[in-house]
Amino acid sequence: MSLPGGPVPVDAARRWVGDATSRLLGETIGMSDAELREPSLLPGWSRAHVVTHIARGADRLRHVATNPEAGLGSPTDADERFEALERGADRPGIELQLDLDTSASDMHRSWNEVADWETPIQIFDKPCSLAMLPIIRLHEVCIHHLDLRTTGCDPDSIDPDASIWLLRWVLSKMVYPAGRAMTVTATSGTTATIGSGRVSRNVSGTDAHLWAWLSGRADATFVDGARGLAFDPLA
Repeated sequence: MSLPGGPVPVDAARRWVGDATSRLLGETIGMSDAELREPSLLPGWSRAHVVTHIARGADRLRHVATNPEAGLGSPTDADERFEALERGADRPGIELQLDLDTSASDMHRSWNEVADWETPIQIFDKPCSLAMLPIIRLHEVCIHHLDLRTTGCDPDSIDPDASIWLLRWVLSKMVYPAGRAMTVTATSGTTATIGSGRVSRNVSGTDAHLWAWLSGRADATFVDGARGLAFDPLA
């Protein structure tokens, strides 16, 4: 797995992750237990579910950083992960906040020990390097901050340089119906064709708006040329 635009700027990406995490922690720390039980944008998930999911995501990326040979595979036991998510979401707000903060700090400490960010790993059974981890985490923190339905995060609040890499990451994961194709053009100059066959859509917009729309967190009015087309929420 590789992204267009050359090598991932690891130092910048880590700074973007740190800034995004600080904004997330700053908002969740003020949430009451009742507010954490309110619905998120993800069907069937409360805000507490989202917070728990973000914390476990940090654990997974920490594990990859310390055990590159293990890689980051697709979840294999959906029932077990669902049960763990349910247990985690049932905790008091102070425990959820501590988990979110501690897991992020532990992940960052493990990244400080990485000697070579070009160490090869497998991400969802595709080859890449450890340098992809900060981009994955950036997407995870930003997209799930949107899911929390707060005022502290919207696509326009994301660093423009960070949004370029967020869009590139999402484009690498997109699947479009067979026999059809869609071109995507961002204001940064990033272009891509999703799918194969006849191009039926030409969609354009800012990197952040395209990222949010392709991730299922914004409607078609956010971008040009996407009328009537929506995507399911992307993890």
